[in-house]
Amino acid sequence: MNIGLTTTKAPFIEEARGAGQLFITQPYALYSEENHEAWRQLYGRMLPLWQRYANPHFLKGLQCLCLPPDRVPKLEEVNRFLEPLTGFRAKAVSGYVPAFLFFDCLRNREFPTTITVRSLENLDYLPEPDIFHDIAGHVPMHTDPAFAETLVRLGDCAHTAVEMVAGISEPKEQLRRLTSILKAFARFFWFTIEFGLMNTPEGLKVYGSGLLSSYGEIVHSIESPEVQRYPLQIEWVINQAFEIDHYQPLLFVVESFDQLYQLVDTLERWMREGRLNNVAPGEPTMRERDLQSFLHVVSEEVHDA
Repeated sequence: MNIGLTTTKAPFIEEARGAGQLFITQPYALYSEENHEAWRQLYGRMLPLWQRYANPHFLKGLQCLCLPPDRVPKLEEVNRFLEPLTGFRAKAVSGYVPAFLFFDCLRNREFPTTITVRSLENLDYLPEPDIFHDIAGHVPMHTDPAFAETLVRLGDCAHTAVEMVAGISEPKEQLRRLTSILKAFARFFWFTIEFGLMNTPEGLKVYGSGLLSSYGEIVHSIESPEVQRYPLQIEWVINQAFEIDHYQPLLFVVESFDQLYQLVDTLERWMREGRLNNVAPGEPTMRERDLQSFLHVVSEEVHDA
């Protein structure tokens, strides 16, 4: 019996985690027919919404990747199409990737990719990523050179953060400042890479992967009069709390991925100037694992120096 790779119910994933294996191979033969059916239904119902609401860079990327509509994709096939375009690769992981390691992967043009797929009973909402969110939501954007370079620059920013806090000798202040910087990073990533909107000649379109992989929220983000939509200003974004368990009431709009790249440059400059050291309190709460992933690199750099 094929027990499958259903999110939260996959023995293969539990065994990998138990063995301390974060980066894994995609055991394609383990996908069950139900897993493939979940992908079929997710892809089939999203396609007309993408055609209506997604930005043209995403639609071009979707075409370039040749994602199969009827089965879970093989990452090796995805990478065969993706890597020649921008150098990015989808890299299979067994679960949550601590923040520094995640950003360092982006810097190296690797995108940590979940290989499990949500169950047929939970097609509408899943609080954690699955392969549909990662491959159908994120990766088509990685075919665009300007967007790909933006991700690499975000990876650079993580190394800048290490550099900045490494010079702080007092542990309590070091932790406080790192927490503020990472909160700014998380908010920027959320309101751009995950939930960003873009002005286009055809009107307002979606480029954030959290919206692109959500059947309900992609429509809500563009059509609902309840959503506040503002041109992205970095001082607003880094001080704006967010919650993950409901449709987003506030979204930010960019004009192009060149502008988004420039905003990441500004984010890094503000970090160097100390302007990320005291961002507004509130969500998201910084996970201990994420903070430690940075502090571990900080301690290594201080030791090497």
